[in-house]
Order: sequence, then C-alpha cells, then structure tokens
Amino acid sequence: MKLSKRIGIAFLLVLVIVGAVSLFRFLAFAPSNIASGEVIAVAAPPPYELAVAANNLGAAIRFRTVSNQNAADNDFTQWTALHEWLKATYPAAHGAMQREIVAEYSLIYTWPGSDPAAKPVIVMAHQDVVPVTPGTEKEWSHPPFDGVVADKMIWGRGAIDDKGSLIALFEAIDALARSGFAPKRTMYLVSGHDEEVGGSGAIAAAEWLKAKGAQALFAIDEGGVIITDPPIIDDPAALIGIAEKGYATLKLTAKAPGGHSSMPPPETGVVTLSKAILAISNDPFPMEINGPAALMLETLAAKKGGMTKFAVANRWLLGSTITGQFAATPSGAAMLHTTIAPTMLEGSPKENVLPQTASALINYRLAPWNRSADVMARAKAATEGMAVDLSWVKPPREPSKVSSTESDGWRYIVAAAQAGSPGLTAAPYLVVGGTD
Repeated sequence: MKLSKRIGIAFLLVLVIVGAVSLFRFLAFAPSNIASGEVIAVAAPPPYELAVAANNLGAAIRFRTVSNQNAADNDFTQWTALHEWLKATYPAAHGAMQREIVAEYSLIYTWPGSDPAAKPVIVMAHQDVVPVTPGTEKEWSHPPFDGVVADKMIWGRGAIDDKGSLIALFEAIDALARSGFAPKRTMYLVSGHDEEVGGSGAIAAAEWLKAKGAQALFAIDEGGVIITDPPIIDDPAALIGIAEKGYATLKLTAKAPGGHSSMPPPETGVVTLSKAILAISNDPFPMEINGPAALMLETLAAKKGGMTKFAVANRWLLGSTITGQFAATPSGAAMLHTTIAPTMLEGSPKENVLPQTASALINYRLAPWNRSADVMARAKAATEGMAVDLSWVKPPREPSKVSSTESDGWRYIVAAAQAGSPGLTAAPYLVVGGTD
C-alpha cells in the first residue's frame, strides 16, 4: 500500500475518532455539580405596595451618603438621617429586629429565629454611593440625588448600587413582620456604610458576627440580577455570584533628578514611569475558562442546545474559539482573567518642572485562581531593569472562595429567584467588582 494512501486512511480514522468522541461528549453533556431549587417550596409573598416601595427608594436616594476617597469630605449626618428615616418608614421591621451599630455607621439587624439549632442566613446591602463627577449633573436624565420615579423607573445615584437592594430588604421584612411571619432561622441584615471605599464597616460586622459564633447557611449581597439579554441564550437568566474577584492596587514610583524642563535628561522620571506602565499593561494575565465562568458557560450552553452546546461540550477541541467569543466584551473578558487597569498618575506640581518622583496606581481585580503574590511577581518581571519601585497601596484583598452550587444555600437562592418566574434559568457567575 502506498504511503500516501496509508496517510489518508490514518487521517480518516483520526477524523472518525474525533467525531465520535465529540458526539459522545455532546450527547452526555450537562452542567457539572449544579443543583436545582425544585425541591424547595417557596411561600407566597405577603401583601405589599409596589408604588410605595418605589417612592421609598426615591426617598432613600435623596440622602447623600456619598463615600469620598477622603473620608474627611463625607457628610456623615446624611448616614444618621438615613438611619432615622429607616426607623420611621419601617416600624414593623424595627419592631421585629434588634439593631446594632458598628464602626459608627454600619448597621446589623438581628431577627431571632425559633430554632436556635438552625443555621442563620445573612442578607446584605450597603448604604453608601459613589460621588457624581462635578460638572456632569446636567448629563443625567434626572438630577442624581432627586430620587425621581418616572417612566416605570427610579432615577438616581444608588438606585441599583445598592440602595435598591437595601430598600427591597426592608420592604420585604416589614411586610413579613406585618403579616405575623416568624422565622425559623435567625436572620441577620447587615448594611455597611463605606463599601465603596474598602468596607471598614463590613470588617467590623464580620468581627461582630464571628464573636456571636454565627455560622450562616448562606450570605447574599449585591452581585447578579435577572437580566433579559444574557450571553448565549435568548431568554432571561438569573445570574448568581458564587465568588468575588480580589482587589489590589499597585503603586509604581520612578525617581529621577529634578530640574528645569528646558534642560531635560535623556529620560525623565515620567518617561521611565510610562515605560513601566506599558510593560505591565502589555503583559496581561492569560484568559482562562475556569471556575465560575466555566460553570456559567456550561449552564447557559446546556439551555441553548445545538451547536452552542456542542462547542462547549468539546472545549478540548474548540476552547480557543469559545474563549475569544466570551472575551469579546470587557465584562466577559473580566470573568476570564486577572485584570490590569492603570488609573491614577502623579508627577510634577508645575508644567516646566521635572519631577523628582513620578508615580502611578494600577488597580487589579484578581481571578479566583490567582493571588496578589502572582500579581507582584508578574509586575516585577515586566519591569525588570527599569528604575521603578513597586509597592502595594494597602494590603491586597485576595479573591473569595468559590461557593458550592450543590449546597442548601444555593438551592434556596435559586428557588427564590425562580419563584416568580417558573422555568427561569439560574446560572452561577463571577462577581468582577467588589462588595462587602
């Protein structure tokens, strides 16, 4: 038999084997280790007024609980006023729960359960919002702190992040308390006051809960939502965050001789700094379909079926294509790797003065499979031989653990998400920002 014919037969045999393996994987494919909420019975909600709830959210937005980068710029009377408004607006909730204040302005409410042996649940939503960039107020459809209710929406800073969640929790608890509901499990409502600038309130709340010996069934904070246009599928999906990326800010400092800009050296400190920033930015962490992103992809692909399901079932064969499509948007790419974002620069105090020190901040959001030590090592390797110093602005926050999608906590959350929308797809995902 001629060599060319043997090669042709071997090639055909390989194609048959690849096809058979691919078909088998397609037919056997199902999301791995993801439980459903079907076994959980969800009670009907107590009566509530949606219009009243919307107006209450609008009122909460009017409290300017703005967390500035410098806490000295905050008007903490706004937090105190919000607390008093919550008490007045939700009397049944405050009658059922006991309130504690930690770190001066963070709130912890306890709704005692009837079964002390049952694991408690923790629900969370922070009080603070980010500033509005001065001069951009006219670009808003409605003033950012007016809390306008119009066009079936509530407008204003914090409507989504995160006063929407805070008011929803109080509306639900107040309605339950008015109906006579008494929980079996103890419930903690935790509301940090400074989530947008690092969360000292959340740290204090965690210490408080630790001292109480609280071992929660689950803790749920801001994160995913029910979206109408999820990736891959054409139907709405509830995205449930099961892990959160870490947070770290690296400071690059370039030192150089000062002097007058009319007589610059061959390379100024600003040029050295710029080269270092580019070197780090041009060496990104590789994209990986891993962890929560992989579980999300599998869940949505199984729902979609067809060629999408075939491709995801055969990532060993089509992995690079799938990764490229997933990473086509910034939000998709952020789920696949540790991100690198230069954000702040500082140099000379005057345009014609050469700075003796030029510095930059690079913000990283760490994927669950990376640690801050990986970031520092990669940055040092990228800037090897350059006259820059690298240091952390403050100790990094490592990525969270990845929560189980087979636990009772997961089942309860899925069941609650699907209660008003039977058949709604619930998928895990990675929270790419930061929460309390």
